[in-house]
Amino acid sequence: MTTIAIIYHSGYGHTKLVAEAVRDGAASVDGVEVRLHTVEEAGDALDSFDDVAGIIFGSPTYMGSVSAPMEDFFDKTSKIWFRQGWKDKLAGGFTNSGSLSGDKLATLQRMSVLAGQQQMLWVNLGLGNQTSDPDYDGAFEDAVNRVGGYLGPMAQSANAEPGPNNPPRGDIKTAKLYGERFAKAAKRWGVGLIE
Repeated sequence: MTTIAIIYHSGYGHTKLVAEAVRDGAASVDGVEVRLHTVEEAGDALDSFDDVAGIIFGSPTYMGSVSAPMEDFFDKTSKIWFRQGWKDKLAGGFTNSGSLSGDKLATLQRMSVLAGQQQMLWVNLGLGNQTSDPDYDGAFEDAVNRVGGYLGPMAQSANAEPGPNNPPRGDIKTAKLYGERFAKAAKRWGVGLIE
C-alpha cells in the first residue's frame, strides 16, 4: 500500500474543499491510502509522516504567499530537515485565493522551495488549460485548469460561504485530477521507502 499525506490550512473553508477534492482524486487510485491533516494536527505529529511516499501541501494565498499557519508549520519542519527525514519523498501543492490571480504562483513557489529544502521531488499539475482548447465550448467556471497554473492546482473562490460551485466546479475537478496524478506518481516512484 502506498500512503500519501495532504497537509493543509483553510481559513474560511474554501481551501478545505480543495483539499478534500485532492484527497478524493488520490483515493481513487487502487493501492493508495490518503491521510488528510490540518497544519495544526500535522505540526504536533511531524514524525507521523516518516512512512508516507509523498506529501501534498495546501494553503490559501494570503498577501501573496502561504498563510501564517502554513508558514509556521514549514518552520517546524526544520526538525525533519536536520535528519533529512523527507529526502526523496514526493511533494506537491495547491492553493486558493479570492481573486483570479492573487499571486497564487508565489504561494506554490514557496511550497516548492520548502520541498527543495527538504530534498523532496516536486510533482507538478500535468494538465493543460482547457480554455485554450479551440474546441472547448463550456463555461469558464467549469474548465479544467481555467486559471492556467502548472506548478500545482490554483483555485479561486468568491468572497462568500464555501459550497456548491464555490470554489467553481472546474477548480474542484482540477484538484481531483491532481490528486489522482500525484497518487499514480507515488505508486510509480517506488514500492517501498528508500533507505
